[in-house]
Amino acid sequence: MKIKKVALIGKYGLIQNTELITGIRDYLLKKKKDVYCDENIAPILKEKALTKAQLLKKVDLAIVFGGDGTLLKTARALSKKVVICYGINVGNLGFLTESQPEKAIAGLKRILSGNFVADKRFLLRVTVYRKGKKIRTDLALNDAVINQGSKARLIQLKIESNQRLVNKFKADGLIIATPTGSTGHSLSAGGPIVHPKIDAFVLTPICPLSLSNRPIIMPNDRQLKITVETIREYHERVALTLDGQTSFCLEYEDEVKIRKSSRYFYLARMTGENYYKALRAKLGWGE
Repeated sequence: MKIKKVALIGKYGLIQNTELITGIRDYLLKKKKDVYCDENIAPILKEKALTKAQLLKKVDLAIVFGGDGTLLKTARALSKKVVICYGINVGNLGFLTESQPEKAIAGLKRILSGNFVADKRFLLRVTVYRKGKKIRTDLALNDAVINQGSKARLIQLKIESNQRLVNKFKADGLIIATPTGSTGHSLSAGGPIVHPKIDAFVLTPICPLSLSNRPIIMPNDRQLKITVETIREYHERVALTLDGQTSFCLEYEDEVKIRKSSRYFYLARMTGENYYKALRAKLGWGE
């Protein structure tokens, strides 16, 4: 793809990375690219700020300075436009990011020359219905988690797939993850690692009452419906959390419908790198 417009997106508090960000901007301008900034990068470069949603509607490439959290926020702001995202790790783990700061320019050169792979990841479309009315819809790259909220007591949930009952159970909650998110919260709760090329949902109960209630991998061409069957007072409501970053309170008999979104998140990967290497290097897999 031809890259003409580039967005610089970052986490909050990147002043210590001014030299890196300025160097990337100057290189892009030298290559005659149009450069735009989000609200965290703009003050550093003294440029006009645009929101992530505005940027992702107009650019071809988004360079994301941060860790996995910044990439997750970027993914949830996607429009239908195809945008390649190049993650530069100035955060913590950086499992999804592609480059360390010292290799950022070298990676960018390869992207602009077309010497890279676009790693295609699907997103969840998560919609909440209350008394038959749609009240909220969001995207998630990693997972949607239904949990106890502020009260450390078991909640009862009913899961259906294409209107067929899957299970009813009591637990601390439920994680519905993509393969991308299978190495996050789901993995910590005992779920499997799922290769990102597999089209599947991962359903992982959190501390279920029954020992036989185990994680399950399901095809992602289904629509899942999770119904809250626990009554709570207003200040103790069950919570729905997306990618560990945004939360919403659920009420008794609320329905959370989850399907594969029509939008995709494209991560720039350098040729020669592989998923198993990242598992070993960043998660200590097999050690």
